[in-house]
Amino acid sequence: MKKLIIAAGIILIVASCKKENEAPALNLMEQPDTSTVAVKQGVFQNGPYGNVTGKVTLYRNYNGSFNVFLDSFMTSNGPDLYVYLSREIMPASFIELEKLRSVNGSQLYSIPGAPDFTQFKYVNIHCKRYNHLFGYALLQ
Repeated sequence: MKKLIIAAGIILIVASCKKENEAPALNLMEQPDTSTVAVKQGVFQNGPYGNVTGKVTLYRNYNGSFNVFLDSFMTSNGPDLYVYLSREIMPASFIELEKLRSVNGSQLYSIPGAPDFTQFKYVNIHCKRYNHLFGYALLQ
């Protein structure tokens, strides 16, 4: 019995040892994305119901997905503002990206799927509740 306890203790000590100089493994999700490419850009224009300023950039990620980045962004406040990717200035055919996170500052939004950017060429700030366009940017 005593030999069994000593053997178990030695196994625990050996199993818990690791190299001192070994670098920790990075999770792939934690690594920075260095292959993101800007593919289109635009500048916000005011819509009939709000004031919007700032720039927008469409990025293609290393995995083929796309993001919209709002930079130096500012808009007047509204009750139910969303970010849309749209075929037209007044969004009728659009992809809803997400509820607007803040009325100012830089923000990043994921685009679901792989839309045809020759068709979906506007980024809109839109009040969903009242169907009011606050601002738009043409992606070029």
